[in-house]
Amino acid sequence: MSVWQDIADSIGAATGRDFRAQPPRGLGGGCVNSAFELSDGDQRWFVKTNRADLLAMFEAEAEGLGALAASTTLRAPQALCTGRSADTAFIVMEHLQLGHGSDMAWREAGRQLAALHRCGHAAFGWHRANTIGATPQHNDWRDDWTGFWHEQRLGFQLELAARNGYRGRLQTLGEDLLGRFAVLIDHDPQPSLLHGDLWSGNLGFTRSAQPVIYDPATYYGDREAELAMTELFGGFSPDFYAAYREAWPIDPGYRVRKTLYNLYHVLNHLNLFGGGYAAQAEHMMQSLLTEC
Repeated sequence: MSVWQDIADSIGAATGRDFRAQPPRGLGGGCVNSAFELSDGDQRWFVKTNRADLLAMFEAEAEGLGALAASTTLRAPQALCTGRSADTAFIVMEHLQLGHGSDMAWREAGRQLAALHRCGHAAFGWHRANTIGATPQHNDWRDDWTGFWHEQRLGFQLELAARNGYRGRLQTLGEDLLGRFAVLIDHDPQPSLLHGDLWSGNLGFTRSAQPVIYDPATYYGDREAELAMTELFGGFSPDFYAAYREAWPIDPGYRVRKTLYNLYHVLNHLNLFGGGYAAQAEHMMQSLLTEC
């Protein structure tokens, strides 16, 4: 039995109807998973596949989508099922036609993200590990945000960079920053429900202009960490940020802290892709040390 027949059978079991899939249609997308549209001429589903040993990544994604959808603010695709067939892991989710948003739609996205961040918790972290891109992301519960960021975000990426051969000045600056960055976190952040990987490629709009977020790396953390990433790769519409700030103003110290939070993602890109990210990370760390 083929992988696609197994996936079709999983869809049928999850929906309670016979699903006779047409040949899958490949879709463009990210650099981590392969993406497809699977249809029987009536229903259409969005399917992502990867190696069988990465099933836990898809299971964590499904749980993250469920948590975001349950927040009753920003829409997230419904995850239908996950599974494994031969050497392939898969996740099946709601297929949405997405496009660009108007100024009004971007404002609504900003308001809804602020509402999502109002969903709080007693501690920082998540009930399970997940992934940021293809990199493991640990989310052990901590009461202390500074300790959480030190151990499970910045410290973890620096250790991974060392294992990947990035030593020298990168590690010297990193060790110095790990010992001093706590002075930058002086705004008493509260645990907010975060998408966790929110850049322009992970937010779209339905044909009715409803904002939709997907491909999460969900956890409870400082909302500024989320806002920082929205600015990292091109940024969002000015209307988005204006609406967010109207709904929930930002502490002035965010100007510096966004560099600290985005350093995590730049180091992750270094560990995933190499290239010029090492120089960018070193520049960011030097800037932060100057602020310290």
